[in-house]
Amino acid sequence: MRVVVTGAAGMIGSNIVHGLNAVGIDDVIAVDDLTDGPKYRNLLGAKLADYFDRSEFYNRFTHGELGRIDVVLHQGACSDTMEHDGRYMMDTNYRCSKALLDACQAQGTRLLYASSAATYGGSASFREEPQFEHPLNVYGYSKLLFDNVVRRALPTAKTQIAGFRYFNVYGPREQHKARMASVAFHHFQQYRDSGKVKLFGDYGGYAAGEQSRDFVFVDDVVAVNLWFLQNPQASGVFNLGTGRAQPFNDVAVATVNAARALQGEAAMPLAELVRQGLVEYIAFPEALVGKYQCFTQADLTRLRAVGCQHAFADVASGVERYVQWLARQN
Repeated sequence: MRVVVTGAAGMIGSNIVHGLNAVGIDDVIAVDDLTDGPKYRNLLGAKLADYFDRSEFYNRFTHGELGRIDVVLHQGACSDTMEHDGRYMMDTNYRCSKALLDACQAQGTRLLYASSAATYGGSASFREEPQFEHPLNVYGYSKLLFDNVVRRALPTAKTQIAGFRYFNVYGPREQHKARMASVAFHHFQQYRDSGKVKLFGDYGGYAAGEQSRDFVFVDDVVAVNLWFLQNPQASGVFNLGTGRAQPFNDVAVATVNAARALQGEAAMPLAELVRQGLVEYIAFPEALVGKYQCFTQADLTRLRAVGCQHAFADVASGVERYVQWLARQN
């Protein structure tokens, strides 16, 4: 099987590359923009057949210059939800993806691609249906617009097209993302550097630290992508989360206790962590007012209906594994 992974040096892309190798697929073409050179470290140890800069790949693939490609796992995108340049966002996330979809259909290549739970915005329901899709930023809109193109294409599609609305992904190989890295990553860094973790205080009708998200471990994201790779009959737009919302407090507790365990220290409940100053609440930032999802929880009905029964890690187990990985990098 000959596979292309775009955004291959990014967090999810690089984990997918390593996941492909783990199941014996090493005819992998990596595509990315390594202007941020240190991202190459995410691909260390990976078996690759070739590498292309994104500026070269899309043109050559569209013109059929790369030979037979069985599947493109399209993870490349601008994922900065605070990016306000709509023209750049639409060109990167929408127009590029649309051209890739057209080329895949023309060449009989399957397409598995990254969408986002940002398509739901302030909705209280997270089902893959238009009435629940109300993005709060141009990033979410760019992803929704492409999802809608896919929906129109599916009835006459020649090959598999599957999009995954990633919820809050955390895990190895995200250090390059800076402020856009996961809450778990920032909590680990905060605890290592200052001995405490900071969370937003009360906001949106939620008590301090009780805003809740569907936090999904990157290994689970890889597993679902690989399931669809092995099941070419499954097409559509699907939520990819655990189906279980957990508060930010749970992430803080899991991070601190996992870090404490590495030092031989006993786990403590939230109340005690707060009392000892290991978890601290700060005022909700004005810049995020009206642009923040206080609650997300993937509805997995469609994912289960096509036969994907993958069991997802909860925050306690996923964050523990992630903290152990982070500790090995330092």
